[in-house]
Formats: sequence, structure tokens, C-alpha cells
Amino acid sequence: MPRPAPREQGAAPDPRQLAAAMLYRVLGERQMIDDAPGGTDPARAARARRLALTTLRHLSRADTVLKPLLRKLPPPRVHAILRLATVEMCELGAPAHGVVDGAVAATRAVPKGAAFAGLVNAVLRRVAEISPDAWARLPVPRLPGWLRKRLILAWGGRSVEAIEAAHLAGAPLDLTLAAMPPEDRSALVAALADAAGPVAELPRGTLRLAGTPQVSALPGYAAGRWWVQDAAAALAAPLIGAQPGMRVLDLCAAPGGKTMQLADGGAEVTALDLSDARMRRLRANLERTGLSARLVVADALDWVPPDPFDAVLLDAPCSATGTIRRHPDLPHVRREADLAGLVALQARLIDRAVEMVRVGGTLVFCTCSLLPEEGEAQIAAALARHGGRLALSPLPAPPLGRAAGGGWRTRPDDPGARGGIDGFFIARMTRIE
Repeated sequence: MPRPAPREQGAAPDPRQLAAAMLYRVLGERQMIDDAPGGTDPARAARARRLALTTLRHLSRADTVLKPLLRKLPPPRVHAILRLATVEMCELGAPAHGVVDGAVAATRAVPKGAAFAGLVNAVLRRVAEISPDAWARLPVPRLPGWLRKRLILAWGGRSVEAIEAAHLAGAPLDLTLAAMPPEDRSALVAALADAAGPVAELPRGTLRLAGTPQVSALPGYAAGRWWVQDAAAALAAPLIGAQPGMRVLDLCAAPGGKTMQLADGGAEVTALDLSDARMRRLRANLERTGLSARLVVADALDWVPPDPFDAVLLDAPCSATGTIRRHPDLPHVRREADLAGLVALQARLIDRAVEMVRVGGTLVFCTCSLLPEEGEAQIAAALARHGGRLALSPLPAPPLGRAAGGGWRTRPDDPGARGGIDGFFIARMTRIE
């Protein structure tokens, strides 16, 4: 095969090269894809991101196909290209000729990659012979052993297998709509359906789009009439009961989905987050939607409000194991050793939140975790620590998921979500003293 012409100086890299770099950062440097640079061309970066995430979702399947074709593993960057190309052909159905040529070019572009161009060409031509049926019969990828063991203890083996199947299926696009007259909402739903295919309405008003469209090109985006937010994440803020004049603190607020829900309900919202970069995203979201909130960049463990709030919403930092279906890079970045520190931080944040809410006020706690120690057990421990100061507030039947530990629990395999849902635990409490 002739060697591809070198790329012109300053030209944007091929999406496969970007995707390979993203995959290498995840597997070699434990860096989340969203934290890695994606290039200056948004369309190329988006395509690369989709390819890298799909590869991570099917990584064990790709390795099963590649293992008998490799006498020893090539360097990590070349291995990443082989894995990407295998998934692109076998899962995404891309034409073999273009994938092989692109993978060879990507291999030549990495340091010392030219020596492996022939290997990549030969191996991928063999991969191209894999039938769709053979690929489909490969086992569903499993979660890392430490996480799988904990989840089996919590939910049982069959439930964990269902969760893993939901992870493999990926996540649809969920939207939360700003308040608007019914006729405007109907018109917007119709426009979204025309642009992206069938639209389903889930409990509590979340809209679920069937396809994977470019978000910024969808009707209503530029006008700020909706924001992207998983249906499970959208369940927490309404438990505050936001209304005009209510003073609400959103702790660990960025990127701002819950802040916007609270502000859309008329509350006077203070949004606090430790990360200035993440707060810039929240500010941009508020500007696009025309909603307002007071933004504070500070450590919630140190910040002292001038007066207690009527309500506090704490979406605490956690393992994020409930979001693996949309973040398949996460199992390769998180480690079991991270968990103890996160659980301790959540407890400290709850203790601070109790001090920030007035007597008689509401505290809503949530985490996007599948682990009970970051949900049900965390709330039980908080109630024990605070004795007569804090009490569970009764919740209605959950619109999605199930009642658990005095709160609501969602899991990716919940059938009521019609396409899966992130794993969350949500509880509401009242400060009584």
C-alpha cells in the first residue's frame, strides 16, 4: 500500500488521529475524554470523541478480536489505533478500505509509528473478515472487578448484568425544557421531532430524542429554550419546590442543569462551585437560557453565606458510576482507592450544607453513583450524626426508578425510562433544629 502524502503544515488532524490520542490519554494517563483537548475544529473533535467513546464501550470486544492476530502487543499508541479501527469496522460498519487506509496513516503520524504501518495494515485486513454475527455474539463487556463485586453485593448478579447491557447500549439525548406556554412547548417538540426523529416524553417532562444530533444545531438551542440533562439528574431540583422569592443554594453546581431548573422556577439562586472553568460553562448556559443566578467560585467547605438559605441542593462529588453508559471512559479512570476519599468528602459537605440551611428549610442530597455507600448509607450516616437536627422528608412515589433508603434510586437498567437512565440516589431532608 503506498504511503499517504504528508499532511500539510497547520492542517487539522484526521478524526482518527484525534480519537487515538483521546483513547491513549484515557488508558495510558487516566484522563477523562472531556478533560482532554479535542482540536480546534468542532466537527472533527465531535467525530473523534464519538469514535473514542464507542471504542471504550466495546474495548473488551475489540481486544477479543485482536488477541489472536497479535503475537505481542504493539506500543500503546499503535494499539489504540488498532482498537479504534476494529470498532469502527465491526460495530459502526464503516467500509474496511477507508478504515484500514486511515489507520495506517494515523499509525505513520505517531512517533516511531512508521515501523508498525505494515502490521496495522495486515492485522486490520484480517479484522475486516469478521462477520457482523460473530461480532454481535461477543460477550457484553464487564465492569472492572472491584466495581462489579460491590454492585453485585448491592443489587445482585442479574441486575449487574442488566446494568452492563445498558452501558453497552449507550445513552440517548435528554432535554429539560424551560417553562413556556403549552402551545409553545408543543411547537418546540414538533420542531425537535422534525430535526432529530421521534421524541419521547418521560415523567417530569424530560424530552428524549431518538438520534444523536448535533446539539447546537437543534431547534430552540440558540434561543435557550432547553438544556441537556439526563432524566435522572432532572429529578432532584423539583424536590426543592422552587418558587419566586425562595433563596436557594446550589452546591457543586456546575455545569448548571439544576441551577437552571431552580432559576426557571423563580427562585433566587446562588450557585457555588470550586472550579472556575466549570463555572464558566454554567455562566454560558445561563446567558444562553436568559436565566439568572449569583455565581460563587469557592470551596463549599470554607465558604460562609451571609444568611442561611431556605433550601440547599447538594449534588455531591462522587464516583459517577451511575453515568458510565454516557462516560465509558470512567471505569478506566476511577480506582477503588478513590472511593473512601469521596465518601468522606460527601459527609463533610452534608455537614456544611446543614449549617447553610435555615431551621425548617430543605436539604436535597444527590449523587450520580450506583454505590449505596454514596447514597443510602451516606444519608443514614448523616441522620445518625445530626440526631434531632435533621429528618427525612417524605417523598411521593418516584416517577422513575424505585424508593430506597428513604429516597429515590435510579439505575441504568430501569425499564420505565424507555432507553435507560443514569444511576442516581436522591433524598430530601428537613432541618428541624
